[in-house]
Amino acid sequence: MAVYQLDDELWFPDPHQGEDDGLVAVGGDLSVDRLLLAYSNGFFPWYSFHHRDEPLWYCPLQRFVIFPDEIHVSHSMQQLINKRQYTVTINQDFEGVIRGCATAQNRDTEDGAWLGPDIIRAYTELHRQGFAASVEVWQPSDDISNGRLVGGLYGVTLGACFFGESMFSLVPSASKLALIHLARLFQQYGGRLIDCQFETPHLRSMGARHISYEEYMEILKR
Repeated sequence: MAVYQLDDELWFPDPHQGEDDGLVAVGGDLSVDRLLLAYSNGFFPWYSFHHRDEPLWYCPLQRFVIFPDEIHVSHSMQQLINKRQYTVTINQDFEGVIRGCATAQNRDTEDGAWLGPDIIRAYTELHRQGFAASVEVWQPSDDISNGRLVGGLYGVTLGACFFGESMFSLVPSASKLALIHLARLFQQYGGRLIDCQFETPHLRSMGARHISYEEYMEILKR
């Protein structure tokens, strides 16, 4: 097992040579070209911005994903959807969502916080160029035209795949609502896979499961 040092050239090593936790490489930059190459091969950056100046690149060989047609909607979530208590939109406030993901529950002050200024700048540029998207959840408000942003998620979009990066909720179940909306819309338009990166009980309860890196890449390349 090894961790590779990246340089100014755009390349990534064979992820089968990486560490058991999925860490494969360190270094390089967060340019649009490098990020697109990374996601095209199953890599993503994840590192504590409080302690590191250069990215760590992960590529787990067991991928935790949601297939859009397998999204699990609990009875309580369906009731929430039916109430139409919140409005859900796509790409109406990417900056608000990524900053919400960074700061909700004071995440940015935690020792291992990873969504720092460099990541925010990099993914905002990806969004500007059409390679990243956000889902917003709004709560009606009399003094705010679109309502109050109370949750959402963002991620990278390549072809028929969505690579989830982060989500946040300021009210109960807002991030679940965003994910359900994404999966249903994605299925409607032919989306094939939502990459969740790391396993959490929250995502498993919504239908996420593991597939092999080989199956993952087959879907991605297709």
